[in-house]
Amino acid sequence: MSRQLNISLSPHIHGGMSTQRIMWLVVASLIPALVIAFLTFGVQAIIITVICIGACLLTEWVITHFVMHRPPTLLDGSAMITGILLAFNLPSILPWWMAIVGSVVAIGIGKMSFGGLGCNIWNPALVGRVFLLISFPAAMTTWPEGVGAGARLLVTTGASTHAIDANTGATMLQLMQSQGIGSLDPDYLGMMIGNMNGSLGEVGSFAILAGLVFLLCMRVVTWHIPVAVLGSAAFFSWVFGGNPILDLFAGGLILGACYMATDYVTSPMSHRGQLIFGFFIGFITIIIRRFGSYPEGVSFAILLMNSFVPLINRYCRPQPFGEKQRREMLKKTA
Repeated sequence: MSRQLNISLSPHIHGGMSTQRIMWLVVASLIPALVIAFLTFGVQAIIITVICIGACLLTEWVITHFVMHRPPTLLDGSAMITGILLAFNLPSILPWWMAIVGSVVAIGIGKMSFGGLGCNIWNPALVGRVFLLISFPAAMTTWPEGVGAGARLLVTTGASTHAIDANTGATMLQLMQSQGIGSLDPDYLGMMIGNMNGSLGEVGSFAILAGLVFLLCMRVVTWHIPVAVLGSAAFFSWVFGGNPILDLFAGGLILGACYMATDYVTSPMSHRGQLIFGFFIGFITIIIRRFGSYPEGVSFAILLMNSFVPLINRYCRPQPFGEKQRREMLKKTA
């Protein structure tokens, strides 16, 4: 079967960076956050991350080899990123088989069902996370307090029940929803370095931001989406009488803004489109947090705006190369 490659007219500019290099730079930028998760939750954080990565890699290999009959694509790093980001959206005490189910859904439905890398509509890790949240709400909203608590937590996995060392408690967002913002006295520094309940990626805000700075310096991402998401969320938090700083650092907003909203495939191409995209993610997130039944709304906001990316790209097209110079020349000759 012959294939025809269609390209646009010259000139062509090469970015100097391959897809594989970009993916592995993203993986490297997530290592500090994984270290914080390990220091906060102990070896269980590493176990859940390894399970998610392994399940994502195996699922992609099986579908690529046996269903699509294509060469393996595991070395491009995209499946590993999906596994890490999915793990960062899970409690460290989530039963192992649920993590595998979420990984299979993330890769099998969220990515490979559309044709693989570059073809998916929604962020695969968030597809897996939302599927688990809807299917297993109790397990997905049971949050450990961290290592050193010393209590025994009973976790049911199918027909059996086992105990692990952990205490559970409400996240800051759950406390905001149930008790009101005025009753809280948050430790902002503690929240930034992992001293709070939540998922693996919620507790390392400082490390997530450090990873973003690394990606900005390496020119893997631009500032437009993260700044638009965080700025919009802070603004509407203030508009609705909330605490902007608390809304930024409580929950997975920083993780979503820096890593999942900036996904190349599921975000707009133009800078103007990225600003619109990020603005509405921040707005929808605060709307869900203030008026919805879920204390967190980042995942739903990103997935919803992923659906609007084709429309945003249609009306916010990038300026053709040399268009600015052409217009200036026409003005001079007019």
